Amino acid sequence: MLNVIEIEIMKTFLFSILALTITFSNLKAQTPAQVEGAWTFNEDEKLHYIFFQDGFYFHTIQQGNQFIGSDGGNYEVNNKVISTRVLFNSMDSTKIGNAIDVPFSFTGNQLSISVSQGQVNFQRVDEGQAPLAGVWRITGRMQDGKITPIHQTGSRQTYKLLTGSKFQWVAMDPEKKQFSGTGGGSYTFKDGKYTEHIEFFSRDNSRVGASLNFDGKLENGDWHHSGLSSKGAKIYEIWSRIGKAN
Repeated sequence: MLNVIEIEIMKTFLFSILALTITFSNLKAQTPAQVEGAWTFNEDEKLHYIFFQDGFYFHTIQQGNQFIGSDGGNYEVNNKVISTRVLFNSMDSTKIGNAIDVPFSFTGNQLSISVSQGQVNFQRVDEGQAPLAGVWRITGRMQDGKITPIHQTGSRQTYKLLTGSKFQWVAMDPEKKQFSGTGGGSYTFKDGKYTEHIEFFSRDNSRVGASLNFDGKLENGDWHHSGLSSKGAKIYEIWSRIGKAN
């Protein structure tokens, strides 16, 4: 049997192990999680979407079926600050090119960011994990039965960002500080079928609620996308992932 001294030594050892376990657990809990994925925030009757994926962020405001505005650009996380560089802003083009630091914190599935108006709490929708998750640019199109490469020239840019369950495309020209349009919502990709459910569309609010169905496959890292466009025209496009922004 253990004597009194041995029991006290054992107690001290166990309490030390327990204290270390609690300390490491707290350190782990305080480590900032990845911001990648889709988030939403309800501001009275307005719905805010914010998507973070592979160094790009897109933020859009919608009220019912009405598109209010969208902005976005590049981002990186430094400690508890999201550092952004604005590439487009449909509401205020003078902000394009600006660098903005946004303090943030996490509580469970809630992302709290500090803005000039105060603290805003976004709820997580997904973690940005899926076969199609990434930022894409169109690089090829079927014409006369063969794939024709598309080489984007000039400063106009069109991106399509997909998280685990959300998508958004944006057409912009950062150099000219121009915004041409955007649309987005939810998507599914299963058994070679890709479906988009439109939740916002800057060019035509009547498209909100519509679904578009396409055939889709990943081949050599590229996304082959075919079906009918929103105008009913046949399309076969090839999209390629772009690397994470520097």
